[in-house]
Amino acid sequence: MIRIMARITARAGSEGELRQVLQELPGPSRGEEGCLGYELFLNEDDPCEFVTVEQWRDQAAADAHLNSAHVVSVIGRASGLLAQTPLIHRFRQLA
Repeated sequence: MIRIMARITARAGSEGELRQVLQELPGPSRGEEGCLGYELFLNEDDPCEFVTVEQWRDQAAADAHLNSAHVVSVIGRASGLLAQTPLIHRFRQLA
């Protein structure tokens, strides 16, 4: 299993619009082959910071997700709303 955590930071003033765009990700992502879990969080201490926590069966499923139509669409619409490039980290469970 692959676990991915992505930190996404909105440009000041665009957090509401980015939130709407990002909320389009969980539903279709959860329906993808190999998706074991997909959650979207908002940092309660910083309304500009969002985090996705994803679980994928394997790297191939995670890669397919990044190339899916809904992810490509969201990335395109979110690009002008971001303060920085999203920080994406991949984890493997050890214990």
